[in-house]
Amino acid sequence: MTTSLLTDRYELTMIDAALHSGRGLRPCVFEVFARRLPAGRRFGVVAGQGRLLDALSEFRFDHDDLAWLAEHRVVSSSTLAWLADYRFSGSITGYREGEVYFPGSPLLTVTGTFAEAVVLETLVLSTLNYDSAVASAAARMVAASDGRPLAEMGSRRTSEASAVAAARAAHIAGFDATSNLEAGRRWGVPTMGTAAHSFTLLHDSEEEAFRAQVETLGAGTTLLVDTFDVERGVETAVRVAGTALGAVRLDSGDLPPLVRQVRAQLDALGATETRITVTSDLTEHTIAGLRGSPVDSFGVGTSVVTGSGSPAAGLVYKLVAHQSPEGGDWTPVAKASPGKVSRGGTKRGERLRDAHGRAIAEHVIIDDTRDSVPDGGAASGGAPADEGGASIRPLTVPLVTGGEAGARWQGTEGVQLARAHCADAVAELPAEAMRLGDGDPALPTVYK
Repeated sequence: MTTSLLTDRYELTMIDAALHSGRGLRPCVFEVFARRLPAGRRFGVVAGQGRLLDALSEFRFDHDDLAWLAEHRVVSSSTLAWLADYRFSGSITGYREGEVYFPGSPLLTVTGTFAEAVVLETLVLSTLNYDSAVASAAARMVAASDGRPLAEMGSRRTSEASAVAAARAAHIAGFDATSNLEAGRRWGVPTMGTAAHSFTLLHDSEEEAFRAQVETLGAGTTLLVDTFDVERGVETAVRVAGTALGAVRLDSGDLPPLVRQVRAQLDALGATETRITVTSDLTEHTIAGLRGSPVDSFGVGTSVVTGSGSPAAGLVYKLVAHQSPEGGDWTPVAKASPGKVSRGGTKRGERLRDAHGRAIAEHVIIDDTRDSVPDGGAASGGAPADEGGASIRPLTVPLVTGGEAGARWQGTEGVQLARAHCADAVAELPAEAMRLGDGDPALPTVYK
């Protein structure tokens, strides 16, 4: 299946009119950035680059696509002929997946003719806006969990395709596992899960249900103990599985006192190594509220797959420069609409860090020469900036060259690279970046 019709109609009608005017093949630069972060966010996390590169490789107009476009008279016959031969042959640079970003950060730069670059707009934004929203929310939850494991379990709270994307994005941001099996198969995300309340209700007693689960999955399983009475459920769980019971799960109730009660009961029964995992519509705020409780792990559903109230990252895809077909200088262009003013010119990102390696500013370098960008290293790298010990870390890396995507950013290996990079990038942020209350972005964006 191609990905070419995962787009808005006006992308194709623009191409139709631009080819007619003679400007459709003009060399252009498009940029993806966020004018602002969602309310209350101190930083964002880039996710979706690997998925986007996969989708780009399938961005073709096959016979069925072209027949449908012709039947519905979307574009002219001459543009249909152009689409039949479409292959993206330009270049894409940008922030690597797992990188943190701020308002104005040039997350993606697409260079090609107007026609071949503009047609990617919807595909780019639909992928990066959702995945980055999930990763940004997940990163806040990881920070709030204070090192305790998190599992993504929100598949039933979003569409089937978004569920896989959300599991992938959350894992990049630091979640340890997912309940979604397709995310495990396709992206190598570790999977988890044992039983729901319906399994307990299926049996004639809670004890019968617990025995069936332990006999099948072993004593190291996790038993859901709040179908009826929690205290009785914990007692039954330990009696059935013994003190080697892996974990109990709580999915309801007033969690802080309930968790303390269950921990005390487990210890009194000799199950001192049995872990407690909690679920129940958790958010980054409720996770933070459980920091002082003896919780061992968290399962998060709705809030992570919906971006914790911000289901789209607010990224936009704008033309920032073009060149005459004959070559020559690049001309910066930008819209000046009220409230939506942007900056023209091709850009690349750098992060300024102090002598201790702590990030202190986001530099956006405006450079219309279209020089090649460095193959960006890990967050631990960086070049000296001054004699005071400050350093600069380049953020912009090549993703697609001559139409060919870099293999290192794709597949399960790309996911693990992004996950490791995200941990490093978040670790270099100042402490105030982890605050959950309303506030400004953790770093100022400085244009140079």
